[in-house]
Amino acid sequence: MLLAIDAGNTQTVYGVWDGSTWLAVWRRNTDGAETEDELAVWLQGLCELSGLPFKFDRVVAATVVPAIQSSITRLADRWLKAPCRFLEHGDQVGLSVDYEPKSAVGPDRIANALGALAFNKPPIIVVDFGTATTFDVVDANRTYVGGAILPGIEVASSALVGRTSRLPRFDLRAPTRVIGKTTVESLQSGMMLGYAGAIDRLAAQIDTELGGGSIILATGGLGSVFVDLCEKIDSYDRTLTLDGLVIASKSLFA
Repeated sequence: MLLAIDAGNTQTVYGVWDGSTWLAVWRRNTDGAETEDELAVWLQGLCELSGLPFKFDRVVAATVVPAIQSSITRLADRWLKAPCRFLEHGDQVGLSVDYEPKSAVGPDRIANALGALAFNKPPIIVVDFGTATTFDVVDANRTYVGGAILPGIEVASSALVGRTSRLPRFDLRAPTRVIGKTTVESLQSGMMLGYAGAIDRLAAQIDTELGGGSIILATGGLGSVFVDLCEKIDSYDRTLTLDGLVIASKSLFA
């Protein structure tokens, strides 16, 4: 079995792939100070709860947090006794990248492109709702051509509440109307519906620059919420990044 790990700034997603399907997908907070021993205890416990063996043939990972890369490497070596490979750039997997510099494209964004290309005809736009909301763009020639980055909605809402004295914390869900009748409704309207509008505007402009006809996919933690709020997003794929890591593993372990 393959263990795929997508380590983001805020959360890390672990997926167990048996060669044809995801047997389990788990999400936890990213902690760069966590040791391989702590990771092993957590992972073994979830494997037992899920009825899965604590045994993997390979480990493939993408991380934007350098500190956790060492922990994952030691986890694979000490506890899993499995070879570990890290996706770092497009050249490793034969993905053409048009970006300056090429090394600035995060491995999660490379994985998103690979996952999207495996099941969709380009041009493709992937909107990944994470700590930052990123737009990953693949043109009709299957080249990663760049994208856009804006603050994730959780980061934006926390910053707003944290820097104001009278605004309360609120749930990230859409209100039933745009005109808020309470402070919470007003915040939800501005953040959720306003954010959805920003996503649609960026997606539409990117699609125009690509010449039209783009497939627009959402992934990431809050992607399932915004697929219903945004007019431009075609579908939500919760395992898109992990799917890209599975595809990357074929080259990384070749």
